[in-house]
Amino acid sequence: MQDHIALRGDCANCFGLCCVALPFAASADFAVDKPAGKPCANLRDDHRCGIHARLRDKGFTGCTVYDCFGAGQKVSQVTFGGQDWRTGPREHARRMFDVFPVVRQLHELLWYLTEALTLPAARPVHADLRRMLERTQELTLGTAEELAALDVPRHRQEVNVLLLRTSELVRAGTRGKKKDRRGADLMGAGLKGADLRGANLRGAYLIAADLTGADLRDADLIGADLRDTDLTDADLTGAFFLTQPQLNAARGSAGTRLPGVLTRPGHWTGP
Repeated sequence: MQDHIALRGDCANCFGLCCVALPFAASADFAVDKPAGKPCANLRDDHRCGIHARLRDKGFTGCTVYDCFGAGQKVSQVTFGGQDWRTGPREHARRMFDVFPVVRQLHELLWYLTEALTLPAARPVHADLRRMLERTQELTLGTAEELAALDVPRHRQEVNVLLLRTSELVRAGTRGKKKDRRGADLMGAGLKGADLRGANLRGAYLIAADLTGADLRDADLIGADLRDTDLTDADLTGAFFLTQPQLNAARGSAGTRLPGVLTRPGHWTGP
């Protein structure tokens, strides 16, 4: 059975794929422009970041909120058998860079499916979730050619049907009226101390929203945009389909209560 430990980036077993394959543009998140397929100027010969401990200070906040969900080591060590993009032919590097985003999407789906299988309320769909998990795992083990040809949006939609059902089952156990703010524009919203228990916040835009002290227990946060969201002293106990990149993009404190599988970002303030 898949677990969340295997779905975390392991840079020691990756060839710095996120630092090469992905593009970024000069902005508040990145200090410079970089096209896809070109190594970041901060990438060392050993595939490690030369400014990893100073990324935020150097203007590369975007790097600190990114996670490949373990796709980097999967592509590096499994799909391409440990063959470095630097030592192989140019075509080999191009194929590796094309495949990496595909596997990253599949691994993100594995994260959600794995979490769904830990939720007791979702037991009625556990069998279907397990089958979908196994199917998704098999897809990640395909050849480079098979992965490049994969219809990821179609597979994501099939997974989403089960995740939606999971969400309904979990949130149904929360007492009281539950808010449905799916896809809502809540940018900059003043939600200090808000009761959002069991809320549907799938894909909600919570950029720079004030959720200080808010109650987000058992809320569905899949795809919610938490960039610069203030989660100081908020209660996210039992919040599900929340990922580390979302937390890393937000602001919080020592008093913010988190789901057990996630870690408190190092840049968050004290109490």
